Amino acid sequence: MSEETTDQEVAGSLDVQEIMQLLPHRYPFLMIDRVEEIVLHESATGIKNVTINEPFFLGHFPERAVMPGVLIVEAMAQTAAAMIMYSLGEAAYGKPVYFMTVDDARFRKPVVPGDVLKIYVKRIRNRRNVWKFAGEAKVDGAVVASASYSAMIMDY
Repeated sequence: MSEETTDQEVAGSLDVQEIMQLLPHRYPFLMIDRVEEIVLHESATGIKNVTINEPFFLGHFPERAVMPGVLIVEAMAQTAAAMIMYSLGEAAYGKPVYFMTVDDARFRKPVVPGDVLKIYVKRIRNRRNVWKFAGEAKVDGAVVASASYSAMIMDY
């Protein structure tokens, strides 16, 4: 995965207020602060500013604060979900997006308070309401985590 966008046109970006209009997640479980470089139906870059005030640092770990890997994967999933919902527009409004699978998760380096986590997600494929993605998280250009995962947009 690359920090460069593809030849496709960047369609927009989302601030935290716009993300909250698209996703049901709220503090303390909203894991992204911004989504940039959205290429409709294809890719996006999420931003998570990691601070010592995160509630998970109270127990993970008090002596040496480390962001849990599962929450990094959740940030990848939220970035992808925001991109999907933004891309689909009104057709997806109010529909929840649920994790289905997580595969090949790798954690290479701890993420600590003060880090800016850049999350690169790319659509691998989608069929109807099921989407599969590849995600990669970086701090200062170095890969700290990667995974592939799938999600489903639910119809009520």
